[in-house]
Amino acid sequence: MPHRTINQLIVDDSKVHGDWRDELFQNGYVVVKNAISLDICEYYIDKMFQWLESFLLGFDRNNRSTWTEQHLPTHIKGGMYHGYRIQHEKFIWEARTEDGVIEAFAKLWGTDKLLVSFDGMNFTLPSGTTLPQTQPWPHIDQSPLREGIQCVQGILNFAPNGPQDGSLLVMKGSTKLMSEFFQTHSGTIGRETWGPSDWFGFDKSEVKWFEERGCEIHKVTAEAGDLILWDSRTMHFNCVPSTQNIRAVVYACYTPASFATADILQQKGELFDQRIGTENEEEGDLTKRLNEEPIETDLVLKLAGKIPY
Repeated sequence: MPHRTINQLIVDDSKVHGDWRDELFQNGYVVVKNAISLDICEYYIDKMFQWLESFLLGFDRNNRSTWTEQHLPTHIKGGMYHGYRIQHEKFIWEARTEDGVIEAFAKLWGTDKLLVSFDGMNFTLPSGTTLPQTQPWPHIDQSPLREGIQCVQGILNFAPNGPQDGSLLVMKGSTKLMSEFFQTHSGTIGRETWGPSDWFGFDKSEVKWFEERGCEIHKVTAEAGDLILWDSRTMHFNCVPSTQNIRAVVYACYTPASFATADILQQKGELFDQRIGTENEEEGDLTKRLNEEPIETDLVLKLAGKIPY
């Protein structure tokens, strides 16, 4: 998520809006339909294939026998890529500046003066055999020290995600119970166990606590061009497909530029100049050159925190 330090509230999630925001605030997630055109989705999938081919590891988009670990750059949890400076590839920045995506976040926050996270992508490629399922890693991305809705995360979805395809899973209804959970578990969960920054992972007994209160794990389905949004206080995790359909998404999170201090803006701008992600990258070679440098338009530079609005 974008760097921020101010515990600032500008969204009233109890207000009725009469649009998709009501579903987001009620359930903790929503699918915003048709945020990106189908033609553009095909373009981004093509660019993802090109990016994999640029490593010259023998990967061939037209030969599924090459869709294997030995022909792909190092990645994690299925097809998640966060190394190799992927956050600043030209096509990733193009995706972040899609009108429909920015319009959705501007509607949510009530401002188009936004910063965007330097996240990666997920390009999961079944190779003809059933992919091994990763262990669930249910978590939230907002510290209980932050009150109210502070961050909403996004998935730019370029390929259809049906019931058996790779996608996002959410604990429906968990958002409204997060404050109670941390209050009632304060004796067993110390602050030192909350993990880095805003991240907190739940074990099976803690997941059960939510289920006993009527929450249920729900797999989010979406069409190509849809934008999936979820409150960072909503318990969530990913799953890999049990079908032979690809998963092609870019992760992007936008928050108001007003959330960031001058120091944070400077740090974010430096990360942009260095072409690295917001968080420390544990996978991939940071010395590898980008396949395609981003075009530094005014909008890109504003979203990156390099120039003011």
